[in-house]
Amino acid sequence: MTTLPRPRFGRYGWVRVIDELDPVADAATVLKITAGCEFPWDYQRALEFALFRTYCVPTISALLRRTGEFEHRPQKRYDDTALLMSELVEHGYDSERGRASLRVVNRMHARYDISNDDMLYVLSTFAFDPLDWIDRYGWRRLHPHERIASVAFYREVGIRMGIRDIPASTADFHAFKVRYEREQFVYSDDNRAIGEYTRDLLASWYPHPVRSAVRGAVLSMIDQDMTRAFGFRDPVPAARPALESALRARGRVERLLPKRTASRSAQDPRNRTYPGYPQGYHPSDLGV
Repeated sequence: MTTLPRPRFGRYGWVRVIDELDPVADAATVLKITAGCEFPWDYQRALEFALFRTYCVPTISALLRRTGEFEHRPQKRYDDTALLMSELVEHGYDSERGRASLRVVNRMHARYDISNDDMLYVLSTFAFDPLDWIDRYGWRRLHPHERIASVAFYREVGIRMGIRDIPASTADFHAFKVRYEREQFVYSDDNRAIGEYTRDLLASWYPHPVRSAVRGAVLSMIDQDMTRAFGFRDPVPAARPALESALRARGRVERLLPKRTASRSAQDPRNRTYPGYPQGYHPSDLGV
């Protein structure tokens, strides 16, 4: 289990801890601090959009559409993925709960014929997309160790998932991600269907009167490459700057709050599929 050290005094106390840790050898600890203590809300939102991003690849969206999961139970599909990733971040990939989470992930993937490159691409979005989100909207900029640790952590996760040819350097891994998106982000009907299911799922978390506005907000938060790959209409021009301003304002407010001393990863008592999580649940209960 990933055990956190004591934070130092003050709002930037965790930054001083991170500065003293080895970003590769202590990658699990650094990522737990980043995702669980410093930026839990931002990290979760970033992973939502990272997953959304992967649906722009036709081979990925076609598989998801064939399974029917997004059409018939999108909330459970989302909750399973989010909680399994959160368990890995909270407890580490070599803990009992981490190994159980990986067994579930590997069992779910083994049902289907998924290319290594698609698996590697999804892994790259987990490694990089939350970092970009936090640097844009978080209450502080990331320490260099946090970037190195995220890539090191997900590289180890990928190895345990049997993903081959994971680039050895951060630069090469990021270059693979950029190249794959440039080559694979093309429109397909499957992309659009999975994109619509996901957009509607995100909107369903809010009261009915504002769901239409939330759908528009979701479209405003995706970039032009994603918009084209999904075949979505272009958002209202002023919407994205307004949303980004609101997210940055949230970060400025959070900067004034006291630091968290305990991780919030894998703590989701209001989970829609698994109420009270993690109390009474084990990772083996997920993905069934």
